Amino acid sequence: MEIDLVTNKRLISYHSFFDTALNKLHAEQRYRIFTDIERRVGEFPKAFCHTNKKIEEIVIWCSNDYLGMGQHPEIICALTKAAVKYGAGAGGTRNISGNSHAIVSLEKELADLHHKEAALVFTSGYVSNQTGISTIARLIPDCLILSDAANHNSMIEGVRQFGCDKEIFRHNDLKHLEELLRKYAERPKMIVFESIYSMDGDVAPIHAICDLAEKYHALTYIDEVHAVGMYGNRGGGVADRDRAMERLDIIEGTLGKAFGVMGGYIAAKRNIIDAVRSFAPGFIFTTALSPALAEAAVASIRYLKNSSGERARQQAQVQKTKDALHAAGIPVMKTDTHIIPVMIGNAEACKAASERLLHTHHIYIQPINYPTVPKNTERLRITPSPFHTDEMIKQLVEALMEVWEYLDLQFEAGKRTA
Repeated sequence: MEIDLVTNKRLISYHSFFDTALNKLHAEQRYRIFTDIERRVGEFPKAFCHTNKKIEEIVIWCSNDYLGMGQHPEIICALTKAAVKYGAGAGGTRNISGNSHAIVSLEKELADLHHKEAALVFTSGYVSNQTGISTIARLIPDCLILSDAANHNSMIEGVRQFGCDKEIFRHNDLKHLEELLRKYAERPKMIVFESIYSMDGDVAPIHAICDLAEKYHALTYIDEVHAVGMYGNRGGGVADRDRAMERLDIIEGTLGKAFGVMGGYIAAKRNIIDAVRSFAPGFIFTTALSPALAEAAVASIRYLKNSSGERARQQAQVQKTKDALHAAGIPVMKTDTHIIPVMIGNAEACKAASERLLHTHHIYIQPINYPTVPKNTERLRITPSPFHTDEMIKQLVEALMEVWEYLDLQFEAGKRTA
């Protein structure tokens, strides 16, 4: 507290609160630094990094633009044509003046992608989860949410906003899930889970969860944000690949990862979508996605429905990267997906590894620290794309081997895990 020398009253030092919070982040090695990156069309995964008044070429190995569709000529053409035709913005919320024909077309495309009656587009995948989960559950009297322990923060916030009863089942633990379903057999229930968990790269047992949902009469809500575009014959996600889409009640996805644009959505039966459209504050009171972005998303979805080349190439480069890292002795968590977690297990070491990769080897991989992952499981998260060449893979492995030697010199035994 500060003292006003004139009145002798205590003053609240507001700025000290923010300084204290930030200092705590720095002390815990959790302060996030956003690297200044300049992506250029036609050069992905290469980009330019702006640091200390210098511009250096780097290779991005942690992008969620998984297939490089954000720089695809057809998507850029659709975006620019729509911007010239419709302008930059949506004009308002959809219930006032922002319900563009482009966004209506996008919702039809998404409903078709997931074999659902209807879809609803939001400004981000975070908003679609946060708003979708809370609104759906709130419209069901006495609803109980059963949420996987590893669910994304957007899903957790959706459950919190629901504000009613919830149970957390152990990650991908069918036995625990059934125990909870049996305990609440007479109540309306919704099981909320992901298809691919973005930090560990593991996959949910979708059919088994659907079996339990049918047995105990529960709704299913699946997050496919790290799967749409990349799995299934048409890019509908893991549920598409595993022929489970018709068994799921609500499918949530994003337009900002494999589709390379921006936005989120849910797809379901028409009455569910209509109810969310009519009651969700996070939809009603926010400006709509711009027509240009909607047109770009339509172009990307249509392209990936008919082209499997990007998916095949990505899967090939993912496997090559995994094999090369494993052969080099780099501690890679085993996954069956495109996500490759390289485990470090210490926040300070993880940050140091990321910085050395960037400044010494011109390789960009952001450190993943708490609260994104539990403490002592800090990691580098690698996501190969179809455009990472064999030579880039070789350079990545060599760089990580050098970084591992550097960490061994800088951090005493036992301070990080390997």
